Amino acid sequence: MDKGYEKERFVTFKIKESVANRFRKYSKEICRSQSMALLSMMDFFEIHQISPLDSIDGSLGAIEIRIKRRIGNAIAIIKDIEKSQTLPTVAMLQSLFEQQFEQENGDGDLEDDLEFIEKKFEHDDKTEEWIEETTVPKIRYERLEEKMEALRKDFSYVLEQVRVVKTSFGKDYLKLDLTAEELKKYKRTIKNP
Repeated sequence: MDKGYEKERFVTFKIKESVANRFRKYSKEICRSQSMALLSMMDFFEIHQISPLDSIDGSLGAIEIRIKRRIGNAIAIIKDIEKSQTLPTVAMLQSLFEQQFEQENGDGDLEDDLEFIEKKFEHDDKTEEWIEETTVPKIRYERLEEKMEALRKDFSYVLEQVRVVKTSFGKDYLKLDLTAEELKKYKRTIKNP
């Protein structure tokens, strides 16, 4: 018996004999009873919101592959837009904001600030690889150079404070002669670039 429908009575439909025979064969393949086969079909159409009259080109697997390809193409287009339009626009806006900040402080020249380092692709014949240089606004590049120089000075100072301590027992070790304030300052510098 059909679970959940044991107490319901049977009703007949008027359908052509060839259609009835075909439905009986099909219902034996998918379910135990014709009622459950028909119920399963109706549930399928209602859940997926399609009509039996709708045409599906190919199998559902083929449709899924086409949809995945389209999604892949859309992702590639979005990545290309981000790479070719969004990132350069953001870089230009950052450059303009940095330029505005410098002008308010009295620094910077408008023409120099808007110059960009060009993005280049070069082929290295020795390694057979393409080398890419990243586009960076000139003002950001100069600030990065200043930060790098400050880090070099700080690192040189720290290295000058290292002393070798020789012991009579065990291995020699290194001693760092920094004050607690200096150590906190360098930690802060590293955490907040």
